[in-house]
Amino acid sequence: MNAPIHPVPLRVIDRIINFALQEDNPRGDLTADTIVPAGAVATCRVRARQPGILAGGTVFARAMHAVDPGIATTQLVAEGEKFAAGDTLIEVSGPAASILTAERVGLNLLQRLSAIATATGELVALVAHTKARIADTRKTTPGLRALERYAVRCGGGVNHRDNLSDAFMAKDNHLALFDTPQALTEALRGVRARLGHTTAMEVEVDSIDQLPAVLEAGVDVIMLDNFDPADIPAAIELIAGRAIVEASGNINVGTVAAVAESGVDIISSGAITHSVAAIDLGLDMVVE
Repeated sequence: MNAPIHPVPLRVIDRIINFALQEDNPRGDLTADTIVPAGAVATCRVRARQPGILAGGTVFARAMHAVDPGIATTQLVAEGEKFAAGDTLIEVSGPAASILTAERVGLNLLQRLSAIATATGELVALVAHTKARIADTRKTTPGLRALERYAVRCGGGVNHRDNLSDAFMAKDNHLALFDTPQALTEALRGVRARLGHTTAMEVEVDSIDQLPAVLEAGVDVIMLDNFDPADIPAAIELIAGRAIVEASGNINVGTVAAVAESGVDIISSGAITHSVAAIDLGLDMVVE
């Protein structure tokens, strides 16, 4: 990526890693502690078995360091950069037993984050000829949101609201509580009056008929949920620049270009975080 990728604070990374290590290594590594010769050291290489975009090199290194500060890592491919099958991504050296203990936690996170970056990057490339930007959603793995959203940034995407406290976003089940368009408009106006000026308001609609009531309330972002791409231009014409237009729902490599070409500003996808398959990466060791 050309622009710097905003990192995850180390304290957040370490909290996730410590939980993962406690889960994977609650009472010591029975195998490494008993079969690895005392004092054995090793060098290893994290190699790609398929192409992708790297995310999580720092996370991998922190996992190694959390097990043993004597493990040294050298990242050879930068965050957000593409790699090919066969490329060496990270070099590792240090106590062999410690590397083996940290291997699975480090690789699990590196593989998942790189998969998210890769899936995001694929969508970003497909809409590069348009103004649309690819965003994530809150459909993330519980406990891993900070890392998965970082991976989206590594893939060239942008982040949606971080959590329920971060922004106002009324979805279909919120709107179902109001039995008339006028009631909805008044409710949204009331929200606007109570919110601070820096807090964004977004409302999801699933039909063009819902737009007048939402527009009358003066919201900042309108999400067109599961709209047919052919129907989006009419919605954009009605919105007429009065709000940012976001499209969401069943966004994938087969649909994203048509949605982007319809003229929306943002395309949000839950699949880039909740449905990716881990990138195939392996750690190959040579005992010295």
